[in-house]
Amino acid sequence: MSLSQLCGIGILSVLVLWKMFGGSSTKYNIDLDGPREVHWLTGNVRKVFEGGLDYCMKIAEQYGGAVKLQSLYGEVVYLSDPLALYHVIMKDQHFFEEPDVFIMNNKVMFGDGLISTIGEQHRKQRKLLNPVFSTSNMRELLPTLQSIAHKLTSIVVSKLPDDGSYKEIDMLPLLSRTALDGVCQAILGYPSNTLESAENDEYTEALRKMSPLISKLIYFRPIVPVVMRNFSSYWTRKLVDLVTMPWIPTERMKDVREMRRIIEIMDNGSKKAFAEKKAASETPDTLSPAAMQSEVDGLNPGRRKDMMDIMLKANSASSSSEQLTDAELLGQMNVMVFAGLDTTTSALSRCVYLLAKNPLAQARLRSEIRDALERMSLLQDGSSFSEHDSPLLHLSYDELINLPFLDGVVRETLRLYPSLPHMVRNVLKATTLPLQFPVHSSSGAEISSIAVHEKSFVIISILAANRNRTIWGDDANEWKPERWLSSPEGKHGQGTDVPSGDVEVLSSKLPAPILGVKDGIRYPGVYSNMMTFLGGSRSCIGFKFAEMEIKQIIAALVLHLHFVLPTDPDVNGYIKEIQWKMKAFHTPVVKPPAGDGETPAVPLNVRLVQEEDFNW
Repeated sequence: MSLSQLCGIGILSVLVLWKMFGGSSTKYNIDLDGPREVHWLTGNVRKVFEGGLDYCMKIAEQYGGAVKLQSLYGEVVYLSDPLALYHVIMKDQHFFEEPDVFIMNNKVMFGDGLISTIGEQHRKQRKLLNPVFSTSNMRELLPTLQSIAHKLTSIVVSKLPDDGSYKEIDMLPLLSRTALDGVCQAILGYPSNTLESAENDEYTEALRKMSPLISKLIYFRPIVPVVMRNFSSYWTRKLVDLVTMPWIPTERMKDVREMRRIIEIMDNGSKKAFAEKKAASETPDTLSPAAMQSEVDGLNPGRRKDMMDIMLKANSASSSSEQLTDAELLGQMNVMVFAGLDTTTSALSRCVYLLAKNPLAQARLRSEIRDALERMSLLQDGSSFSEHDSPLLHLSYDELINLPFLDGVVRETLRLYPSLPHMVRNVLKATTLPLQFPVHSSSGAEISSIAVHEKSFVIISILAANRNRTIWGDDANEWKPERWLSSPEGKHGQGTDVPSGDVEVLSSKLPAPILGVKDGIRYPGVYSNMMTFLGGSRSCIGFKFAEMEIKQIIAALVLHLHFVLPTDPDVNGYIKEIQWKMKAFHTPVVKPPAGDGETPAVPLNVRLVQEEDFNW
């Protein structure tokens, strides 16, 4: 290691430490109760991200909807109270912003997309993209997902014995490749075929590796905003060149170098795909602004190909002051692909696992899907339907979305196991958060509001909010898809989801009882009164696409295949048991001694469906 390299690392380390400690020397005391066990340096907030689901629920149930935790930067509030969250993400959202760590890291990885912009730039992007994710556009994208789901089912069927016996198959890589094809084809129009290819191409392989590396490098993330705010782009690149040289042989620095390589591959691939899309949209037969707007609104579906086509047309149809730059459009492209990949894979894997664990629910769902197809077949040509005649599932968008038990399975899975269990907000202005349910102060007194200080942090616990017993019932921690069948939420599908711009979210005027509403109290989520996709102006804009993709793939699989948990001992006599680890994402692994407890996997016993598998 040369002297200049040592000096460079030394200067960067000093700057980071000063920014992390000296630059934020003011420590505020939050008058709030919380767990006493605290590490002398890092506090106890790490347990929220590393201690798993049980720890998160333990502190929420013990201390209530607002809990004081200790971090490297001082005290933070772990928040799941519905009224306080309403203020954080909706009413007073301008006081609570994503931290620099979140914004800057996303900007480095994805460019100027929705999850890396704030303020007026974010508002402008959101305004353009909201109609792009309309229901009418989802209907046009469904055939692409139907084809991918059919391909997945056919591949699994081809792996099974002809005699109808079980075979153990790791479903995780197949579901991951399915989600990857879904985002590439339906969102980008990128001609991926990872399900059938022996190897991924460079671009899709980079997409697949991104999330695992983000989890590995989570403790490097605070360095990024420090560098970006204190160095010019020239010196930032020089520093990156310095620290990613192979002279630092540690495993973590290898991960940093790999992350840089992946970002560059993604950037090059996205720019190429974007340039081709833009060139195609600028051909001489380009439509007038009025005609383009009709396509965006779903009135002329014949020309539409994928989400990028829709977005480019929407941008062209906008006034010049509301149009996004090419860099912003490219950023949306990167964000949509990333956001729709690992989150969807996680949800799909959990759904299949839970259905394998609950055979009666699996049979009930399978029966519902077959009944819907039989009704459709009779209406179309008067013929009966057999799941063995045609493996291609062709329910319409409205039929698919509104299947009651399928809807319950998906909603219940997303409620209990949100792909992103937590989000963080930085307090821009000192304020007081009212609480729906009282908690205790540091001295043990009952309080109904908490004062949060400027530059402090709030952790939004999506996990604890979605499992709040007061709102969801005493069985809130149990997976019960049937709970949605007695609620208008389940009966009317997505029709009761809350628009992201609606600020009146704490009470409901519907006369019938609604799941997730207790005495007029509800969470301010955009989806089914839960916080899985957040709410307000920073809610997940693509939740309708995610819901449609998950339902299509699960329906196609369950109709033709029967899943059970592993039952056969391995050569050492151990039966594989799946464990879900919670860090940045929920990650399934096989518990020791049958597995290593680290490698992601969802091994299930699978066979072709039989008539008895429809009985529940």
